[in-house]
Amino acid sequence: MSVYRNLQETHLNRARASLRQALSWYGYLRKSGQLSSNPELVGLVKPELEALRATLNKLDSNVIRIAVFGLVSRGKSAVLNALLGDKILQTGPLNGVTQWPRSVRWQPGGKVLVELIDTPGLDEIAGESRADMAREVVHQADLILFVVSGDITRTEYQALLELRQSQKPLILVFNKIDLYPDTDRGVIYQNLQQLGAGNPQAKPLLPDEIVMVAAEPAAMEVRVEWPDGRVSYEWETPPPQVDELKETILNILNREGRSLLALNALIQARDAEAAIAQKTIDLREKEAEEIIWQFTKYKALAVMLNPIAFLDILGGTVADLALIRALARLYGLPMTSYEAGKILKTIVFSSGGLLLGELGSSFLLGLGKSTAVITSGDNPSNITAFAGSAIAQAGIAGYGGYSVGKAAQVYLEKGCTWGQLGASSVIQEILSQVDQNTIMYRLRQELGIKY
Repeated sequence: MSVYRNLQETHLNRARASLRQALSWYGYLRKSGQLSSNPELVGLVKPELEALRATLNKLDSNVIRIAVFGLVSRGKSAVLNALLGDKILQTGPLNGVTQWPRSVRWQPGGKVLVELIDTPGLDEIAGESRADMAREVVHQADLILFVVSGDITRTEYQALLELRQSQKPLILVFNKIDLYPDTDRGVIYQNLQQLGAGNPQAKPLLPDEIVMVAAEPAAMEVRVEWPDGRVSYEWETPPPQVDELKETILNILNREGRSLLALNALIQARDAEAAIAQKTIDLREKEAEEIIWQFTKYKALAVMLNPIAFLDILGGTVADLALIRALARLYGLPMTSYEAGKILKTIVFSSGGLLLGELGSSFLLGLGKSTAVITSGDNPSNITAFAGSAIAQAGIAGYGGYSVGKAAQVYLEKGCTWGQLGASSVIQEILSQVDQNTIMYRLRQELGIKY
């Protein structure tokens, strides 16, 4: 257990360092005037900066959020009450008892602090308001409980797929098992396990991702025999059956709770930083286009006039790196020479061989141009050959420079979350260290990370 504890502390510390780096960078931009010189941009990115600060505060508070979703009449509030050991949340036979998300604090085992979030039925709140509510709660949650009470309906299946795509660990809670005979209960459980089979969007649920409970068992008629021989019948309500769910949650919290907290914080930070980058790029599109054309002309001219083939390639690469860093400065995004080099390498090798082919053609033209210069004294007509090669090479270099600039815009939009302490880098680092027996392990594929 100490191994898990130490690893979780490492993950928390790495997440804190990542968020602090992001906030310090944007704080630096504000102080240096790169943000304050553009009031419109400051207003646009304010929500994302506030989200970064709120996420860091959530990490420091060490509170894990567990959100409960499901359709109406599935017993979501009853499940939470059973976990809490008290009827704090209102329940009842009518649909729609829970109208708005409500949270309560829970401290299982007297150690981990948890915030349980109850939500209205997903099929009850109509329109965009339901979608907005669900998205916001899912965004804040570190773990999701999805409550059903029998064979899953089409509406529940679609909602489950959407929640699985939220990149959050999920437990399917089969409630009201007291209403089913053991045979029917087993069949339903097997059906739930196969959810997602044959659907490329979702994998079948693992056994520890499905838990059976009876949060608010129905009253039972009990036969009572008295000492004097009388027999009477009374109604008794059995105690809730949620020990398995409580144990599952506690195991997850003890084994990977703080790692889940760190992972969710980093996902929120990644999304916030990507949104900042996108808003900045959209606002400065015209200036970026001017910079790209300016560097394209400089690169073409430098390549055309330089007579040495090897220096053509080197000079063109330096121009491309300078272009990437100039765009990063325009956008106010973190960018080192090393990161610029990684972006350029990615662009070149992801161009389907196009830019590599251009480099080869440019080098061959550069050799011809160099040869023409060397032999120009013996044959003045070689000057014409030099000019032709230089113009062709300049055209190739200019096209390549423009292509690199446009591709760099896309990579800068997403690449701001990479780097040594970038959110995406730390996410990858955390998921590379999780044990196969953890619920976080399956998130590796859902987050698009391969090893």
